[in-house]
Amino acid sequence: MASKGLSMSKGLFLQNVIAIIWDFDQTLSPHYMQEPVFDHYGVDARKFWEEVRSLPAFYARAGIKVQQDTCYLGHLLTYVQCGLMGDLSNAKLRELGAQIRFYDGVPEIFFRLRAILETEEFKDSDLHLEHYVVSTGLAELVRGSAIAEHLSGIWASEFIESPALPGLNPSDKPKAGPITQIAGFLDHTTKTRAIFEINKGINKLTGVSVNDTIPEDERRVPFRNMIYIADGPSDVPSFSVIRKHGGLAYAVYPPGSSQLFAQVDELLRSGRVDAYGPADYREGGQTDMWLQRQVSCIARRMMKDRIRTLESSVGRGPYFSE
Repeated sequence: MASKGLSMSKGLFLQNVIAIIWDFDQTLSPHYMQEPVFDHYGVDARKFWEEVRSLPAFYARAGIKVQQDTCYLGHLLTYVQCGLMGDLSNAKLRELGAQIRFYDGVPEIFFRLRAILETEEFKDSDLHLEHYVVSTGLAELVRGSAIAEHLSGIWASEFIESPALPGLNPSDKPKAGPITQIAGFLDHTTKTRAIFEINKGINKLTGVSVNDTIPEDERRVPFRNMIYIADGPSDVPSFSVIRKHGGLAYAVYPPGSSQLFAQVDELLRSGRVDAYGPADYREGGQTDMWLQRQVSCIARRMMKDRIRTLESSVGRGPYFSE
């Protein structure tokens, strides 16, 4: 019994991280993150997305099934190959990421939430707040954006520039150039894998795989220490994983949109999320206050768990009467 208590104590002291996991498009930004790319190359964004929406039916006529969430990646490469975005490279994506516009209160919300753990109540607790982006968008755009410095990790789609050729020397370094292939992608289902990777600390600990069996009390970020923030029904798989394992799910909608307000209200009514509010992150607003309260509540619970575990793990010394 004592060894179990010591193991749990070790786990709890390692589990000192609160993770806020953000979707990107329509959650942190009112626009699709690719907007600066289209503007730079003079591409009609509306036409591009109309083409993307037609791709599943187009390829189905050849008996090919494509994923609705991610087929835009291949179409973007087609635009590059056809010369409409001829020099689009990973470096250019990162450069254009600086032009991404955000909702009011971003990135200031990142400072305020992290500052909670620096207050008198928590400053000696060795608790840390980490922000993550998990998105079906483009990782290099996020890396170049105004929020990149606040993030502890980014899960999103990536491109290869110069592909490895047959007979390659493994010690060679890939050459820079326009993007040519998809290196990896996230869709709305595989975003749940990213959440498990954060849970197990794949991005922080060497030699750990998402498929490794790790006891709950030894995982780097327990689900109960997570808050997942996104904008709509496409994130239901992620909302469900977070809530099933004890985390919190929060939905946002564009301020002033009655249609999208009704959409997130339905998510609450159907038990998909714990709460919702406008995608307005300014200090004193509903979303800001909800997030600040939840971070504070999670931190207090973590401190109580530590005390309770220590008390159960420490054996009583002998009692001597005079």
